[in-house]
Amino acid sequence: METNKVKQIHSFGQSIWLDFIDRAIIGNGKLKALIDEDGIRGVTSNPAIFEKAISSSDLYDDDIATLSEGDKTNEEIFFGLAITDIQNACDLFKGLYNESNKGDGYVSLEVSPFLALDTEGTTKQAAQLWKQVNRENVMIKIPGTKPGLEAIRRSIAQGININVTLLFGLPRYEEVTEAYISGLEDHLAAGHSIGHISSVASFFLSRIDVLVDPMLDAKGLGDLKGEIAIASAKKAYEIYKRVFSGPRWEKLAAKGAKPQRLLWASTSSKNPAFKDTKYVEALIGADTVDTVPLETIEAFRDHGIAANTLEQGLDKATEALDRLKAAGIDIDQVTQQLEDEGIEKFNKPFETLLKAIDDQKSKVK
Repeated sequence: METNKVKQIHSFGQSIWLDFIDRAIIGNGKLKALIDEDGIRGVTSNPAIFEKAISSSDLYDDDIATLSEGDKTNEEIFFGLAITDIQNACDLFKGLYNESNKGDGYVSLEVSPFLALDTEGTTKQAAQLWKQVNRENVMIKIPGTKPGLEAIRRSIAQGININVTLLFGLPRYEEVTEAYISGLEDHLAAGHSIGHISSVASFFLSRIDVLVDPMLDAKGLGDLKGEIAIASAKKAYEIYKRVFSGPRWEKLAAKGAKPQRLLWASTSSKNPAFKDTKYVEALIGADTVDTVPLETIEAFRDHGIAANTLEQGLDKATEALDRLKAAGIDIDQVTQQLEDEGIEKFNKPFETLLKAIDDQKSKVK
């Protein structure tokens, strides 16, 4: 029997998580099959994913009717719906969570995208969602914006599992690792154990190329098209290896701390000229996570190539970023623009979602 190509990825030390959730795949056994057959080891969700799930299905109607009986806001109704899905998914992954010694089996739920630039609001909502979901294998997603950094540190300091989302740039990624390590130190200093805390830093890939590639043509750097995101990710992994070693980290590791793994996100190819499994194939390596949409999982199962690629061609990655700089393309400016647009990309579907809930409410009343 031919080995499942998606499952093969795990033999290189990378965990594949599904970048999708809805009530149907939990209820009809599809998610369970993905765990058993493809070796899927976790789930991530975001406001856009939930907007699709709730707007295009009648599976949420009864809950909307029940939740709208009180004086809940549309946002509270949304989180009521989402938390049920997240809890059910967490329960499905509980066996894997225990087997992997809390290494995998996580399901991520994001704070409201409206809070992306609000430290206090994010910290408060992260704690609230953590408590409401009430599953030790949930991760609360916080965007890695400037105001998000302090919220990440404080949440880790409260012992909450955090998935840092919306990362595009290397300087910001380094700040995120600092927030995580400081949060662990705070939690430890307050007299708590830290071995149960888990975190990932979600580095967004294909969107970088979508923005940079047209600039490359203009500068005569067409040969670098589709390469900058992967080069950035390889450099991020170098930062990861540096930060999670050495005396400061070893002190925490001795107390059971787990490194904050890099997670590759935005892994579907947005450019039809690229192979549809390009971003998955290029970054397979130890102690990382890749969150992949359903169609990319299916594509990889069909024709993906699993190999240990993450640390190949590091000098080429460095050279690509140097050439970019020499041509006058400011990658930090590009990644800041992507972060700003990313917030907007989640705000819009969230607004649509709240409106859909509002419409649904008036139908059921």
